[in-house]
Amino acid sequence: QVEEGAISLWNWAVTKHMGSVINDEQRAKLRFVACRLVCLCEGSDPPEGTIRRQILMSMKTGKGWIDIGKADLADEFLEIALNSIEKLYTKLRKGSDGEADIHVHKADVEKDLFKVLSYQAESAVAQGHFQKAVMCVQRCKDMLMKLPKETCYLSILCYNFGVETYERKKYEQSSFWLSQSYDIGKMDMKYSVGKEMRAKVLRLLATAYFEWDCKQYLDKALKAISLANEENLHPAGFFLKVKILLKSGASDEEINSAVAEFMHHELSLDFCLNAAKLLLENGRESVGFDFLNSVAGRFESSPDLGKITLLYIEFLLQNKRELLAKQKVEEIIIGHYTGKQLLSETLNQLHIILWDTAAKHYEAKNYSEALHWYNYSVSFYTPGQIDQNLAKLQRNMASCYLHLKEVDKAKEAVKEAERCDPNSIFTQFSVYKIAVMEDDTDKAVEAVIEMGKLAEKSSQCEDKPTVDENTGSNLLSLAAQIALENEQQVVAIKALEYLSEHSRDCRQVFAALKCLVRLVLSKVVVEDEEKRNKDIKSMLTYLTLAHRKLAEPFTEENLARDIRTFEAHWFRKVAWNLAVQFKDCPEKMRDFFVLSFKLSQFCPSDKAVLIAQKTCLLMAAAIDLELGRQQVTSSEQMEFLTQALQHLQACKEVWKVLKLTGDFAKDPTDTLLLLYEFEAKSKLNDPTLNSLMESVWEQPQIEVKTLEIIASLAMEPPARYPVLCKKALQGALNLHRKQTATDAVKFSKCLHSLINLSLPTGVTDLDACVLQEVWGYFEDALSVISSTDGYPEMEILWLMTRAWNTGIFQYTIGKYKEAEQWCGLGMRFLNHLGSLKKTYE
Repeated sequence: QVEEGAISLWNWAVTKHMGSVINDEQRAKLRFVACRLVCLCEGSDPPEGTIRRQILMSMKTGKGWIDIGKADLADEFLEIALNSIEKLYTKLRKGSDGEADIHVHKADVEKDLFKVLSYQAESAVAQGHFQKAVMCVQRCKDMLMKLPKETCYLSILCYNFGVETYERKKYEQSSFWLSQSYDIGKMDMKYSVGKEMRAKVLRLLATAYFEWDCKQYLDKALKAISLANEENLHPAGFFLKVKILLKSGASDEEINSAVAEFMHHELSLDFCLNAAKLLLENGRESVGFDFLNSVAGRFESSPDLGKITLLYIEFLLQNKRELLAKQKVEEIIIGHYTGKQLLSETLNQLHIILWDTAAKHYEAKNYSEALHWYNYSVSFYTPGQIDQNLAKLQRNMASCYLHLKEVDKAKEAVKEAERCDPNSIFTQFSVYKIAVMEDDTDKAVEAVIEMGKLAEKSSQCEDKPTVDENTGSNLLSLAAQIALENEQQVVAIKALEYLSEHSRDCRQVFAALKCLVRLVLSKVVVEDEEKRNKDIKSMLTYLTLAHRKLAEPFTEENLARDIRTFEAHWFRKVAWNLAVQFKDCPEKMRDFFVLSFKLSQFCPSDKAVLIAQKTCLLMAAAIDLELGRQQVTSSEQMEFLTQALQHLQACKEVWKVLKLTGDFAKDPTDTLLLLYEFEAKSKLNDPTLNSLMESVWEQPQIEVKTLEIIASLAMEPPARYPVLCKKALQGALNLHRKQTATDAVKFSKCLHSLINLSLPTGVTDLDACVLQEVWGYFEDALSVISSTDGYPEMEILWLMTRAWNTGIFQYTIGKYKEAEQWCGLGMRFLNHLGSLKKTYE
């Protein structure tokens, strides 16, 4: 059952592989399993059919592993196949009747034995076991007398071994296998490989000797290539022979003789040109040029004749013989206008040669000579022709003219370039360079604007970009550099602005923005107010763009993390310094502080950065509050106050983190946050104001000054919160009382405010409770006045007057008892007056 299952698996693998259901490796694995199972099922004396099946399966399994590059797994199965062949031969001999039968059986098994040995040779070569492979091939070779039909197979197998070892640069082994291939190929001409194959083997053998050691194996290489050429004439054979002769240092006569052989055979022009190129590149000018002349004569009527002249020109230029090269070019130009035009492909190649030569002269700053070669190229264009290459050519010429200070000629060239390719950024760049050279700022700015538009258009055209993605940005960068070198800041700023807006290179954008900041800063110092305001607005734009670029998703390729952090630090510090510098312009100052905060969010949150963030947000909130206090419309005031609250909320979050980094007991930030938030919410009539104040009343360490400021803000229009004001003043008064040494001046001011709030001037209908409460404040005042020196006399006078007047008001409404009490209270203050006492007595 196991054996049947194994055979079914084998057959299934064959069927599925033919149907492309499984690949070669999967088939090899299935064969491996099936073959193993069959081997395990082998008895002590298996029948002939079983042995034959085992031979077939073992051979194919081994070959399968070799074919997928796992030769080491093949060896075991190929050994099994050999042992099975021996078993089969022994079994057949036992059952034979005579000598004739034995020969028949032997011939029967020798075919399988030949195959197994050839597979073992393949496996050995693949694993680098040269000697084993040689032994296996030798056994196969010995069997060819009985198996002549295998001659071709064994010859090709050895050739493949030669190719494989040649590719591994094992030239000695390669030469052995290729020699074997050639020798075997001649053993039986009836079943031999053809002449073409034998010549191919010999050419590779000659190449192996040549690359192994040309000097030591020169004779062998020449003999091999000569035999190859005798077997089958092929251009590759001629070429290799010349190559070997050149390497060996053969005389011109010997090489001439080899070359002469070429001319007796039909060879392509391209092959002849390659041969000529080989000769010229190896310093055989005489032979090379003679050969070229003979080739020119042979292909005189060919439309490709120009290729020969092109090779002449290339070689002359390579060897610095430009005068002769020019003569050849001028001959082609004459031919071009006398009916001997070059083919389009050849003419394009000539243009490339001319441009390359001109470019080399340009790089060497030999601009006149560069123009000479560019003019040769122009000669092939007809007047009025529109061609983008002609536009490029004219731009290159314009550059040469500019270097030679021939501006008028440069203008003419650029004008021609505009005619041919008006929508080219390169053409506009040429216009720009001329404008800068002529100090024409308006024209230069126009050109920069046009370049910017073209760069933007190019970046948006994803399907067919007109220029490389970075070309527009690089040209704008170069334009800015040229403007700065020529001290044209206005032009430079315009170029840098377009560059920063359109470049996709983050580093380039940040460099441009930094340059813009420095340039504009240098102007701001000396400008009048109108221009200054415009430039401040530009600075805000630059810093906002920097923030936007930093906020974009980034990778290590386009912007490394440390560079990103460095840039963020640079721009946040600039924004901070600008905020401080423009303190006479509050709105701009606030905008710069906000930008500094936003930019700092791309920096690591260390203590220094957190402090900077907190300060920026506090300053922004303070400025918005100040702007809200000024004479503005209600809607504007609401906008300023709302913005202030947003800054304060962000500041609270930063402050929460910052407090974790150290001791900030003496830092006034908590107080400032409270006062700023109270002012904004009180003026916005914010419903959360009471909950804010609940937390304030619960604070044990609140200062007198803080409460006094809260009281003041609670009544500052449009806010009106008398209850909160009164509570804050009462709290402040209580704190004054608790002090060991009361500050009479501060106490008097606080009490003054509290009495004014509780006892408004001109109000007569007051509740008795209110009067009782206010009476207490007057008593507090008398207590402090009696126990402390320095209570302001004017405040004592004011208290006396308020108490007396309150008594008078009570009298006018018929409350005589209360009137007597209040007037009496006023009289008690009289005794504490100094110089004014006599006046009021």
